[in-house]
Amino acid sequence: MPKKVIIAGGGTGGHIFPAVAIGHALGRHCPGVELLFVGANGKMEMEKVPQEGFRIVGLDIAGFNRSNMLKNVLLPLKLWRSMQAAGRIIREFQPDLVIGVGGYASFPILKAAQSAGVPTMIQEQNSYAGKSNKHLGRRADAICVAYDKMQQFFPADKISLTGNPVRKVISQSTVTHEQGIAFFGLQSGRRTLLVVGGSLGAKSINEAMAAHLAEIVNLGVQVVWQTGKLFFEQAKAAAAPFGDRVKVFDFIREMDEAYAVADMVVSRAGALAIAELCIVAKPVIFIPYPFAAEDHQTANAIALVEKNAALMIKDDEVRTQLPAVLKSLLADETTQRQMSDQLKRMAIRDADDRIAAIAIDLMNKRKS
Repeated sequence: MPKKVIIAGGGTGGHIFPAVAIGHALGRHCPGVELLFVGANGKMEMEKVPQEGFRIVGLDIAGFNRSNMLKNVLLPLKLWRSMQAAGRIIREFQPDLVIGVGGYASFPILKAAQSAGVPTMIQEQNSYAGKSNKHLGRRADAICVAYDKMQQFFPADKISLTGNPVRKVISQSTVTHEQGIAFFGLQSGRRTLLVVGGSLGAKSINEAMAAHLAEIVNLGVQVVWQTGKLFFEQAKAAAAPFGDRVKVFDFIREMDEAYAVADMVVSRAGALAIAELCIVAKPVIFIPYPFAAEDHQTANAIALVEKNAALMIKDDEVRTQLPAVLKSLLADETTQRQMSDQLKRMAIRDADDRIAAIAIDLMNKRKS
């Protein structure tokens, strides 16, 4: 009988891309496996996952909103409804294993699976585990992590250090710097700064860039700037005086080209971004998103700063500090080389295969 696996989670690209990578790895290593993805209605996974050829169903669930508490009024009702729906999905699909990758839909499905006696597995992407995963981890059969010292959150005997899955287009990229220059229409021989705020953009980073763009360009760099949709028009207007020195995009699909062209990166500190930056090994300044659950982006960034692999600016300080920190780092080639070396040491290129192997082992043990 073919194996049946549910992969649950989503909400942002940081959850969706690892989920899809795990799905593809299971397809490679477990012939005939039947996969069902579970996401949150209205979130980007409901569009992105089918584009990858996978079936997905949605739950009516939302995350806890830390920036606007009034939006949490209906959360208990949504959680109850999603738990009922999750129970139905488990009964109807009858999975051999449920994998949670984080995000709104992960908790109800894993909780329902554990209540039904179905093996569960957690893929914890961050260096600071959230409350849901800590709770679920007590009964999970395996926990895949990307950072050391995670035994403070989970039972040590269940933990495997696998890293975070990265898209093959990046982990196996052969794009050269020169090809990146040609792709973006940039000037050869001039250093390039890549600015990304995640798949949805980042307000503080965008505002800091817009306010200091002339100062940053005068440091002798050219800029590739991903803004997200909300800030795109404003950013285009700010960049207009600089012509081809500043390239503005609402979303960059060809991140292999973007990483190839970059000499330095300014980024949020989501788990996916960090996993990719370790592989491409470009000097990076992190501006963690302060409203992430348990402030995990700050914890992620600090884990790299402590290893001299990155610099960090707090979100509420980026508008004043970004130009000075950029100027200092651009002038310090020793620190740049040290960052690149440390990032390379932390890179894991086959996380998806490692996670798939653990998942298959769990299912085989259940069969025996």
